[in-house]
Order: sequence, then C-alpha cells, then structure tokens
Amino acid sequence: MEQEIKIRISVRNLVEFILRSGDIDSRRGGFAEKEAMQAGSRIHRKIQGRMGSNYRAEVPLSIEIPGHGYTLIVEGRADGIFTEESTKEADHCGEGSYTVIDEIKGVYRDVTLMQEPALLHLAQAKCYAYIHGKQEAFLQIGVQMTYCNLESEEIKRFRQDFSVEELEVWFLDVAGRYQKWAELQKEWRKVRQESLKKLVFPFPWREGQKEVASSVYRTMLRKKTLFIQAPTGTGKTISTIFPAVKAVGEGLAERIFYATAKTVTRTVAEDTYAILREQGMRLKSITLTAKEKICFLGKPECNPDACPYAKGHFDRVNDAVFDLISGCEVFDRSVLETYAQKWQVCPFEFGLDVSLWADAVICDYNYIFDPRAKLKRFFGEGVKGEYLFLIDEAHNLVERAREMFSAALYKEDFLALKKVIAPHSHKMSRALNRCNTWLLEQKRECEEIKIRSDIGTFPIYLMNLCGIMEDFLEDSRDTSLNERTLELYFQVRRFLDTCDLLNENYVIYTELCEDGRFQIRLYCVDVSENLQKCLDKGKSTIYFSATFLPIQYYKSLLSENPDAYAIYAHSVFSTDRRRIMIGTDTSSRYTSRSVQEYRKMAEYILALIEVKRGNYMAFFSSYRMMEEVAAQFEALTEEKGDPVCLLCQKTGMNETEREDFLKQFEQPHERGLAGFCVMGGIFGEGIDLRGDCLIGAVIVGTGLPQVCREREILKQFYDRRGQDGFFYAYLCPGMNKVLQSAGRVIRTEEDRGVILLLDERFQSSRYRSMFPAEWENFDYCTLRSVRGKAEHFWKRQV
Repeated sequence: MEQEIKIRISVRNLVEFILRSGDIDSRRGGFAEKEAMQAGSRIHRKIQGRMGSNYRAEVPLSIEIPGHGYTLIVEGRADGIFTEESTKEADHCGEGSYTVIDEIKGVYRDVTLMQEPALLHLAQAKCYAYIHGKQEAFLQIGVQMTYCNLESEEIKRFRQDFSVEELEVWFLDVAGRYQKWAELQKEWRKVRQESLKKLVFPFPWREGQKEVASSVYRTMLRKKTLFIQAPTGTGKTISTIFPAVKAVGEGLAERIFYATAKTVTRTVAEDTYAILREQGMRLKSITLTAKEKICFLGKPECNPDACPYAKGHFDRVNDAVFDLISGCEVFDRSVLETYAQKWQVCPFEFGLDVSLWADAVICDYNYIFDPRAKLKRFFGEGVKGEYLFLIDEAHNLVERAREMFSAALYKEDFLALKKVIAPHSHKMSRALNRCNTWLLEQKRECEEIKIRSDIGTFPIYLMNLCGIMEDFLEDSRDTSLNERTLELYFQVRRFLDTCDLLNENYVIYTELCEDGRFQIRLYCVDVSENLQKCLDKGKSTIYFSATFLPIQYYKSLLSENPDAYAIYAHSVFSTDRRRIMIGTDTSSRYTSRSVQEYRKMAEYILALIEVKRGNYMAFFSSYRMMEEVAAQFEALTEEKGDPVCLLCQKTGMNETEREDFLKQFEQPHERGLAGFCVMGGIFGEGIDLRGDCLIGAVIVGTGLPQVCREREILKQFYDRRGQDGFFYAYLCPGMNKVLQSAGRVIRTEEDRGVILLLDERFQSSRYRSMFPAEWENFDYCTLRSVRGKAEHFWKRQV
C-alpha cells in the first residue's frame, strides 16, 4: 500500500501565500506589518509575562486536513491563549469562562494611529482560533491583536469574537485554495523520490572521492556537521551534491541549500545538477539572483508608480508560480525572467516565492545567514525544516558573517537628513537632532577610537526616530525625500536589530574615521553563535573549501557544534607536475620595503618567465606594492630589451574589464605574459585558467591584512580570551589568501606549473605548518638559484 504523504505548512506561510494581494510598495504603507526581529521577540516575552497565571504563552497548535493521498498539516505557535470570565452576552463556552487567542506584534510606529489590525496578522490569529476552538469543541472564541510600540511599550489591542462555525468556513476556504498546490507537491514528490532512488554516481570515482561522498552522507544520516578541506581537482561539488541528493531520496531531508559567495561557484553547482539530470534525476532547483542584478528596471524602484511589475504584483504572482512549477524543473535566472515578463511580476520577489517549491536552492550566503536578507519563508522566527546545508568556499564566510551580524551608524547622516527634513517635519527633525546630539557627546570623548561597554540610551532615541519615520513615510509623497529617509531608516533598523544580538561575542566602539566622519559600530567578532542559530534551522551542514587550513581555526569560527568533525580530501594531482619554491633572500615586511627590494622581486618574476615563456600571475599584498614592483619590472624588461607583456589589476574593475584581463591569458604571447594582481582580489580566487593559460604564480608576501583599528580590535578580542590574537586576526586570513592565489596554477590533472613564494617568513615553522599536505616537497631558493631550479623542473616535463 502506498504511504500517505504528509505536507506541512506554517500558519504564517499559508495566510501570506493565499491572502496577499495588491502592489509591492516600499515607499510607504506596511510599516505596521513589519515586525522588529529580536526586539519583537523580547517584547513578546515581556507582555506574556505580565498576563497572569491563566495565560499560556507560545502554545503549539496544529491541525490535519485530509486530502487525496496526502494529509495537509497546518501548524504554528499561538503567542498566547488565555481565559476570562464570560459575560451574559458572551457565554460562549458554557463553563463560565471564555477563551481568547492573543497575537502579539512589536512595531516601531505610533500604535495610537492604528485604526485596525493588519489583514495578514488577523488572519494568522483566526487560524489559531479555529484550530484551538475546533480541538476544544468550543462554540465561540475570541481573537485579540496586541500591538506594542517597542520604544514606549505603549499597547493597542483590537478584539473580535467569532463563532467556531464561521471560522471553520473561513479556514477551510483558505486551506481549500491551497489544495491544488498540495496536490502538485504530492505528485511531484512521488516522481522525485522514484528517480533519486535509482540515481547512480555519474563518473568513475577518483582516488578518495568515494570516501568524501560517503562521509557527507553519513554526516547527513547522523544530523551532524562536517568540515572538508578539499583541494582543487577532488571534485568537491559533485562529492557533496550527489550524497545530499541521495539523502533526499532516502527521506533524510526535503530541501538542499547550496550557498556560496561567488557567481562562478553557483554556476558550477548548476552544472552539477545538470549532470545528474542527464542520469535521470528529477529535482527542481532554483538559483537566486540579487535584486539589483535581476531587476528589469536596472535600479530597483519598488513601487507601482515607477515599476509596472510592482503594480498588482501580488494579484498575479501565485498564478505565475503555479504556471512555472507545473511544467519546469530548472528555475535559473533566464527562466525566472521569462516567466516574470510573461506574468508581469517582479522577477526578484517571484524567485523568492518559487523557491518554496524547489528541492534545491542555490544562493548567496546572505539568503541563509543575513538577519535582514535571509529567507523568512525557511528561516524566520520559529521556523525549522528538513534542510541540508552545503556551504561552498566556506573560508569566505568568516568575514562575510562578521559584516552580516555587525552594524554602524554615522553622526553625519543624522545631521544631513535633519537639514533637509526640517521644513517638512519638525517632529522628525527633533528626533534626528536628539540622535545627532548623543553622537556629538560621544565624539567629544573619543580621540581616535574608544571601546565601549554599552550604548546607553541611544537605542531609545533610535526607536523613537524609527516610529516617526514610519509615520512620515505613510503620508509623504516626496519621492526624493522619501528615498533619503528610507536609506537612513533601514540603517537605523539594522542597528537596532543588531543591538538585540549584543553579547560577549561583540565589541562596541566609536571611531573618528580617516575621512572625518564619526561612527558608532557594533562589531561581531566571533560569529559562531549567530551562524549556529541559523544552521540549527536545518538538519545537517557540510562546510567545504579548497583552503580550509588550519581546520581548527575554521571550526572554532564557523560552528558551535562540539561534535563537528573534519576530513582532508587528498589531492589527485601528481606532485611531479608542480614545483613549489620559497625565495629566502627577499622580504615584503614593511620595514624592508625599498626600491632595491622591489627590483629583486621583479628579477625573480622575470627569471621564471625567461626560463619558460608563458603566462604567469604575480600576487601582491597591496596595490601599492604591486605598482612599485610593476615599475621595476617594466624598467628591467626595457633594459634587457625583452618585451614581456605586463597587465596590472586596477581598482574597481567592471565585469567587462575583468573579462578582457582574463582573455589575455587565452591568447599566445611570444615573450610571455605577466599579470600583476592583488591577493584576495577578484583574480585571487574563483578563476579557472587551465593548461597553458597559466603556468606559474608568484606570491609576493604573506598576505597579512594591513594593520588597522578594527583588525587590532579583533586581535585584542582573542588575546583577552587567552588565545593567539595574531593567529586569528592576521596569520590565518593572510595565509588563506596565499593558498587561494597559489591554487590558480594547477586546475586539472594535465596542468603543470611553478609556484614561487617570495618572503623569507615562509621559512618559519609557523607559516610552513599551514601549508597543505600536498606541498610537502617544496624547495628553498635565492635569486641566484631560482633559474636553475626552474630549468630543472621544466626539463622533467618534456
């Protein structure tokens, strides 16, 4: 007998999906519906705590609705359920008491201006009222909407009474409108599961690859976390996606999230799913694209006056989604754009809705982790799911997460808006002035930088400002003024949301910046706790990278899971096809830098090119050093009459300029090509120059980040914890850039090339201990010996 499928949906997702209508409009409206994040949760707890002993908080509720071959489970948590004495007119329960469902919303705006509850908020409460009333066999039940201003804690309540019978008619209508979606889900799941059980690995297993894939599957089976150091060529993408897909086929999970920081790795993931489809896999996958990139207008203006796709978007979007998912399995950018044009809906918001029906989501990190951008459908408050997380190029997540979970405000922004808003809103002008004055007081106490233990009353002023801004934006029709107000509004909201995350993992500081501005910053140094909260929404996480050394460093920064474990995927490339050398007679230390030192670095690079003409890249710690060595290299080639082609990376290169730069490596250059780049930049990772496109890389310096105030704060943070602050703040980030740059050379089993590390510090055990295992056969050289060692290597390649 065929097993009945259970389809789950949260109360919030159900009502938002079925009942939304109208336009997208970011200019005004809807602010009453925008709950604060952690601040909202805190006010929930505070109100719940005041309600007395007959008030039950966070009550889980669910109801099963039978369908054809499936059961729809609608579930969620009611903020509160309480009873009160029945009146003669409202003796609904027959026991002298009356039950009320309480739905609490924390908002920044003035609640006294609210005339009625938001439609979707009320709909959620009515769902809970029906579920509870039905299960308790009540005849009638009350619904209370409680709105609380987060600054003043002023409360406004809206109360309605319903018969359970009328709620049943309403609820079954809403659930009935979801029926065709549930039917589609049921039928698709059968097709998907049948195909995944038959799926086999599409290639012959490389050495060690099967062990990696098996480790990934076992991790998912045990609901654990795994870190994989996987050098280029080990096939890490297919070795993680294939076992994840098989895990879905075995019922261990329902959805795969493949997250990465770069477009190129998102493309690799798309290609991997395409390969598996050629083997018979049936799996719906979506690639999410940033709003700024996919917007049909070029620059997002999300309101019905500026954008025809925003006008009536919610009236059409469900039909657009159903049309797409009924006949397509690959939801990439071009497909989403085609259907968005067909149905005249916003392609970005359309993509987010389609993701609900995808089995695999390919996206940037921020869709999972960023408090402001993460997919609330999957990762909102109280939402969990049967998710598998595949985090690619995970070495990038540390700094990205620090930015996601940090926030800053600048004094000058408050003053600038105050000047333009004064003729239009005295109330907002006063609120801006209060914030500006507080920041001015802190500025007077700050010489350059000041670490603070707290932020005093500043959040109260900011909450007041947020409420006034929301009220202003509700009524204002001045587009330019609204844009400026919204810009600061979102910065303030981000700051307030971050305030609610503050704990021992944060450093609060004020700073007089080099450009003359004054900022207050909430800096998240240790991101592990915040990341773990996000990943706890799913079942299992696989972190992987080609440069995940030392692995303990990344485990401590990316996970709080005590039983997370790690594996090392050994390189399949022959060490005979690569020569690694350390130049011991040069240094990039700041105190050693001179024209003579730059000249020596240029001589090293030219020596390699003279031994074997071809395409080389040289990576430097900074643009300044790159330019100094480039000047010496040009002088040297001119003196020798050796016209080697020299390319230098420029700051702020656009996509066309990047492509033109890389195209030069696909062209023949009779005397050779030297591409000078910056470590950690756009050419330092994620590019794939195979064969003779690149036969050597010179890494000039250890890649240590420049000493700056925030980097020193990071160092001192770990020193105070009794850990090695230099290791966390400088050494590991620097060596990661070195390893990434060096990884540009050997991309396939047929590639061959030279990697030259120029800095005497690479001799020390502290740096060498961070070399990957496949670098064990490195050699030392000097400017006098490098030519001979390079010649010896290339002769063996003939």
